[in-house]
Amino acid sequence: MSQPSSAAAGKPTGDAVQAVQDALAAEHAAVWTYGLVSAFIRQGDQTAEGANAHRARRDATERLLRDASTEPVPPAAAYLPPAPVTDSGSAIAALVAVELDGCVAWRGVLERTEDADLRRSALDALTASAVRVTRWRKTGGLSPVSLAMPGTAVG
Repeated sequence: MSQPSSAAAGKPTGDAVQAVQDALAAEHAAVWTYGLVSAFIRQGDQTAEGANAHRARRDATERLLRDASTEPVPPAAAYLPPAPVTDSGSAIAALVAVELDGCVAWRGVLERTEDADLRRSALDALTASAVRVTRWRKTGGLSPVSLAMPGTAVG
């Protein structure tokens, strides 16, 4: 699975700036959600890997925005999962939702830029979230395990 690199992606311009901000907001939500669910899930390595990947992606995205002379959107104080998290099943559902949100957000960046480096970075992020959403769907016994078009609104 690809990790965000410290190499600079292309600088977002125009509509891509808002799309990158939206993707950053999705990364903030993912970091928060992984923290929330860690008390309910036994897959510690898988949870830690996801949390670390989102922290790294968040940090790289903040640098990207600053390099483009744009102030990154700050994280919210808290986020609302799709349903209360009370056990491992609801925790996995929250992770599936947050990973799908990441797919949608990074696909939005792909749709709004022609910059090759920024597109590569967005595709790496979308792919990484799609892999994690598949793993969580498998862990949760959800069917189908994989989605045909992660990142589409219908997913």
